[in-house]
Amino acid sequence: MVNRKVKNLAIMEVQHMEETQRVAFVTGGSRGIGLAAARRLAEDGHIVAIGSRTPPETIDKNLYWVECDITDQDSVDVAFDKIEEKLGPVDILVANAGITKDRLVLRMDDEDFSDVLNANLTGSFRTTKRAIRNMMKKRWGRIVLVSSVVGSLGNAGQANYAASKAGLVGFGRSLAREFANRGITVNLVAPGPIQTDMLDALSDKAIEAMVSAVPMARVGKVEEIAATISFLTTQDAGYITGATIAVDGGMGMGG
Repeated sequence: MVNRKVKNLAIMEVQHMEETQRVAFVTGGSRGIGLAAARRLAEDGHIVAIGSRTPPETIDKNLYWVECDITDQDSVDVAFDKIEEKLGPVDILVANAGITKDRLVLRMDDEDFSDVLNANLTGSFRTTKRAIRNMMKKRWGRIVLVSSVVGSLGNAGQANYAASKAGLVGFGRSLAREFANRGITVNLVAPGPIQTDMLDALSDKAIEAMVSAVPMARVGKVEEIAATISFLTTQDAGYITGATIAVDGGMGMGG
């Protein structure tokens, strides 16, 4: 009798794992916020692929890397094909990959502007459109778009970046409305200043000025962004869609 109960519990545990373990794909997952998100999703028990244009110097043994240039639809399709063949259809997409080309508008040329929008906004369109196909079949999916506090506040020298990140909000909300009845949620995370390579490249004076605008008086950690992304991919977050979650120490309040 005891053995039968133990056996039944074991079967229920396996079934629970099958229901909760998903295939996740994180673009721009070789470093910074993307890598932190990938590692957190792997800790959550998911099978995780990361995509980037070039391979990372080291790859965690529990992460699967694919080459993926989000500015090229063929590259996106090939990346998804490889993931589907190796791991299975993507259930969770974290669209994190993006670029910056900062300069004041009077010095910004058309290419500076269009390149950033192509990567940050159109790149997210390419990856989400590809991912949604299989999510619709399963009637379950989680899409998290990584925006920025700059998308709502603006920032001198970042008109292109701000436009791309603000555009993600409208894009994400439209997706949320289109696919809500298919069990697919689409949400955005809007980080403030976060301790990444991009921040490290700034001068101490620039970082001090940035921190002075944050009520919590510090920069954030990539793990804090990853934790928010993790929650938005769970069953518990199934009634949240079309939301933009600010993780910015209060920097964007009222923005």
